[in-house]
Amino acid sequence: MDGLGLSWLVNHSHPLPPGSARYPELSVDLLSRKGVCLQLAATRNVNIILQHYNFTGKLTNRQSQDEGMSLIRTTFVIISCIIILENLLVLLAILRCLRARRWVYSCIASITVSDLLAGIAYLSNLCLSGKKTFQLSPQLWFLREGILFIALAASTFSLLVTAIERYSAMVRPIAENEASKTLRLRGLIISCWLLALVIGLLPLLGWNCLCDFNACSVLLPLYSKNYILFSVVMFSIILLGIVGLYISIYQLVQASSKQTSSRHSRKRSLRLLKTVLMILGAFIICWSPLFALLLFDAFCETQTCRHLHSLDWTLALAMLNSGINPIIYSLRSVEVRRAVGSLLCCCCVRAGLCKPGSCLVITDINSGSSTESSLRYRDSFRSSVALNARPRAPLSSNSSMMSNLPSL
Repeated sequence: MDGLGLSWLVNHSHPLPPGSARYPELSVDLLSRKGVCLQLAATRNVNIILQHYNFTGKLTNRQSQDEGMSLIRTTFVIISCIIILENLLVLLAILRCLRARRWVYSCIASITVSDLLAGIAYLSNLCLSGKKTFQLSPQLWFLREGILFIALAASTFSLLVTAIERYSAMVRPIAENEASKTLRLRGLIISCWLLALVIGLLPLLGWNCLCDFNACSVLLPLYSKNYILFSVVMFSIILLGIVGLYISIYQLVQASSKQTSSRHSRKRSLRLLKTVLMILGAFIICWSPLFALLLFDAFCETQTCRHLHSLDWTLALAMLNSGINPIIYSLRSVEVRRAVGSLLCCCCVRAGLCKPGSCLVITDINSGSSTESSLRYRDSFRSSVALNARPRAPLSSNSSMMSNLPSL
């Protein structure tokens, strides 16, 4: 039966024939000879991706609308393009107008880049799915799926860095100027991206289940169940940590506002609560179904989990978080919102749709709260300077902390 099995593998790029049920030793032999399987896959004498999809039952559950550009897939492509354009707009606005401002914009930029990468990865995933999946090499398949994990890891790490920095600034502030803090944060963010890159490419680097069919995920047939479990547990722990940090941040802000007995402080704390609820709510709602499905897949036996649905809808819901993030993290900041408006206005001026005098310009503000305008209308610039010429009282540590919190 060894000769029959190897001959079938070499000469066919299709699933096991229906008649193979009469020869169960054929399937057993193919699964037990991992070394031969890897050798055939390396020389491309067998479509190893097709064999994995067949073993996990993905081919049986495939529908006709999975091929080509159906209405649903076209809708997902349009949504992906909107996510890409939305995050690209916010990223360009930050780089153009706010890159030299407070450290928080480095975190916003990192989150925006990860969301931009997620949109690009999802779009490429849609374009390379269907029949094109089986035309990919295992390396390209791992890269196609790995980019999504890189984007998820980078976004999660950026959120964690932001939460830790805000919490440490309130509990144990470090005596450093804004420039050094921004530089330190950028170094930390770069480290997070490198770590995210390694985590997302672990299957490509060797942590996979090629030819080890029983250890494979059903939803991602070339991914090891252990890798899926590791990723879900790691991201879930980080998410719980972010939730705990933001709860502590809100409690500290609430306590500070009660001590000051200021109506303005209470208003700020309520605004912070609303922002935190939006951040956590969007992340949990969008990512929990995917995490739950992957966790169930990791503990389910391959041959008994063929009823598992595909990742299409849960992954699409998770990608929506990349479209919501620019609104939550960026557009709730007055400075970022006006920076985006300035960028759009300048684009309209260059396209001849607006007059140059109606465009927003950027002024250099060395210090100030997030609600203080860093952008002025050109026509009313002088009058605005005259109105704001009166000196401001120096900010205390609490008031400075409170003014920075609503940025996210």
